[in-house]
Amino acid sequence: MLETVIVSAVAENGVIGADNAMPWRLPSDLKHFKALTLGKPVVMGRKTFESLGKPLPGRPHVVISRQAVDLPEGVHLVQSLEAALELAGKLAAESGAEDVMIIGGGQIYAQAMAHADRLELTRVHATPEGDTVFPAFSSGQWELVAERAAERSEKDSANVTFQTYRRRTAA
Repeated sequence: MLETVIVSAVAENGVIGADNAMPWRLPSDLKHFKALTLGKPVVMGRKTFESLGKPLPGRPHVVISRQAVDLPEGVHLVQSLEAALELAGKLAAESGAEDVMIIGGGQIYAQAMAHADRLELTRVHATPEGDTVFPAFSSGQWELVAERAAERSEKDSANVTFQTYRRRTAA
């Protein structure tokens, strides 16, 4: 069954972004992100797409924006999260992917929390300044099902821990 998965790197203070960029340099997390998302549709807001600079290879892109935006060929534009999830679900079915990946930014994460089945979070062990935070969530709704410390690369600006949360089902 298709799962909706939120993927984000989150600092200890909840920060995920500063001036439409990530406030850290984490090659180990980028490698992890690629492994999680490759071959799966990625859903994001316009600002997140613009921050990428160009489409990520090997992943269908669905961009959410209420305004008309010039996007490269093959990048899909929709006006709502619901439309994005519907289109991404079709793209996943066409390619055989089992997940739709929500990759940001803050507003999209806040809207997507109600739809998500799983959270794939990189906990960044730092407290950077920032203007965008990850939405708060409770252990009553989400269960930590996997956690591992990542080996720090010499180019990483902080230590990180990879965590997987699954939505708790009502008993």
